Amino acid sequence: MKLTALALSGLVTIILAAVLVAPALGTDPAGDDPMLQALRTVSARYHSSEQAEQAGYIRASGCESSAAGGMGYHYLKPALAMDPAIDPLQPEVLLYAPKPNGNLELVGVEFFRRAADQTAPFDESDKPSLFGRTFDGIMPEHSPGMGWHYDLHVWLWRTNPTGLLNPWNPSVTC
Repeated sequence: MKLTALALSGLVTIILAAVLVAPALGTDPAGDDPMLQALRTVSARYHSSEQAEQAGYIRASGCESSAAGGMGYHYLKPALAMDPAIDPLQPEVLLYAPKPNGNLELVGVEFFRRAADQTAPFDESDKPSLFGRTFDGIMPEHSPGMGWHYDLHVWLWRTNPTGLLNPWNPSVTC
């Protein structure tokens, strides 16, 4: 059977629509990984930034974006950020993106560890890993007092087309 140009065009349109719409229909970026599913479950209580603030998270940045995508607003829990332990069920940072109505939407979480060594050349022997991936960094502080650090973004609530654990998400805009 020959496909006409019109039929082929229609088929391509249907496939593209399925690929682009699937994330908006509730596709779970955590997949079937039990630890990521558990993190998604515990972070669900922070869909409202007000709930995050009541739990001790504070807005620590404006809406972060770059040519590679966005990260959104960072809500940091200082007590967790100061603790060098990494608990996969207690993210140090919650990531929120603005909605068209001005409200914020939880899109992901970030794990953060301040580097033990704050002087170059750096000893990166304390660089953590989680979910099978080494944290990004070592990187300089983004705000006063943050220090040199490592971090790992996890896009649990908004699919990242470049990868679940990549820092910038092209589907997040400010």
